[in-house]
Amino acid sequence: MDLPTFLSQSPDLGDPASATKLATRWTSALARKGTIIAVQGEPETHEYIVLDGRVASCIIDAEGRAVCVGMYVGPCVVTPQVARSNEGISLVSIEAKTDALVARLDSAALTTLMLENEPIRDWANDVLRRELSRKADREWCLAALGGAERLIWFRERYPGYEQQFSHSLIASFIGITPVTFSRLRNSA
Repeated sequence: MDLPTFLSQSPDLGDPASATKLATRWTSALARKGTIIAVQGEPETHEYIVLDGRVASCIIDAEGRAVCVGMYVGPCVVTPQVARSNEGISLVSIEAKTDALVARLDSAALTTLMLENEPIRDWANDVLRRELSRKADREWCLAALGGAERLIWFRERYPGYEQQFSHSLIASFIGITPVTFSRLRNSA
């Protein structure tokens, strides 16, 4: 999907002029499978929209293991920079899991657009609200549910992702081991 079409689907950007103004500020590039789009611990000042393909964000723990905290199937917006960085330093690594067409925009440029244009501000604030709600829902899942219930939760909220992402990545996302994930899938 192209960026103007994706943005114009938002009810907040129903005004074609605002959608066009926002769309013209982004740059798009192909990220080949395995490309690291953002690096945990490095400066990160961009917003991302996956227009096509699949991308995942992970936190690398002290032993070097990746813990998945986000999966994205285009077209969609990646977690906003303010929610995945601290003082401009990325808290996550973002990797293309397939070839992916990714649009990016400097966060400061988006902030300027938000101050100048109310529909763009409404769009960006809605993106942030929805993402923070998704993150809170996942935190609740990890704290309140057992393994089998986590898999049910995942399937309800991310239909089709089991066929699009590696099972080890999904297991990490729902906080269970790959062996447990396999066992739960086979018993369902």
